[in-house]
Amino acid sequence: MTTNSEPPGRRTGPLLALVVAGLALVIAIVATTYFVLHRNSADEGTPQSVTLPPGTTVVQNSAGVSPPPGGVTAGQPAPSATVAAPGTSAPSATPAPGFAHQPLWPFADAGAAAVWQQSYRDGGHQPWHLDPAATALNFVQGYLGYGNLNKAVLTTTKGEESWVTVGFDNPNGVAVVAAMLHLARIGTGADAPWEVIGTDDRTLSLDNPQYGAKVNSPLAVGGHVTGVDESLRVQVRQLGKGQPVGEIPGIPAGGQNSPWSGSVPFTASCPGTLTVAVATGGHVEAVERFAITGVHC
Repeated sequence: MTTNSEPPGRRTGPLLALVVAGLALVIAIVATTYFVLHRNSADEGTPQSVTLPPGTTVVQNSAGVSPPPGGVTAGQPAPSATVAAPGTSAPSATPAPGFAHQPLWPFADAGAAAVWQQSYRDGGHQPWHLDPAATALNFVQGYLGYGNLNKAVLTTTKGEESWVTVGFDNPNGVAVVAAMLHLARIGTGADAPWEVIGTDDRTLSLDNPQYGAKVNSPLAVGGHVTGVDESLRVQVRQLGKGQPVGEIPGIPAGGQNSPWSGSVPFTASCPGTLTVAVATGGHVEAVERFAITGVHC
């Protein structure tokens, strides 16, 4: 009689091999999962190292944002100075009617601000003029051309003036301060827009020309900087011009509060207001710090 039965040893051998292979597969999956989870956890707890130039101010973003040393803290009185850089003289130019500062951007004077106010009242045109942080970022990116500076780190407003700290996030997600812009409301009424009037300089300053001075071409520029292997770029901007009316790149500088200087030829429509800006970068971002002042020709 023929049967399909096999000897016991021949039946259990393949089954045992199958069980052993299955256990090995389970062990491999568990070990791989543990390794991946452990590695990711370790990576999250160990941020990448990022080297920033000396003199750069780093602040924590998120809920724990803090201002640069000596800067403005929310809830504390803001500086009362109406000029851009510490130590500079009061504006020598005649200020715009009803405006005690040198208007730089986005309005040439109080009259231009009033034109916008009417368009806003009629149709809600460009409401960002009522937001100091939005105004500051539009100025930095759209007017000065510093596209990588896309973060308003801190905004402090007191009455008709506001101080907006702008910068960028480094690869670790930490906010790096590039400058503190000083703004003031221009015009009258509750919907008076914000106007950029200067910067509160720290580790990079623009001391010459003096704020509000009358200037000619070529323009002598200078100030102080703290840093290593800095390469300063100076540009002269004028409202209504798509490109700088004057520019010089590659001014070498470095050290602790070391002086820097240069000469910028410019071609502008005079009489008119000019914004002079100096910037440095290249260590982490194209622009890492900057300072501005306002003059007229």
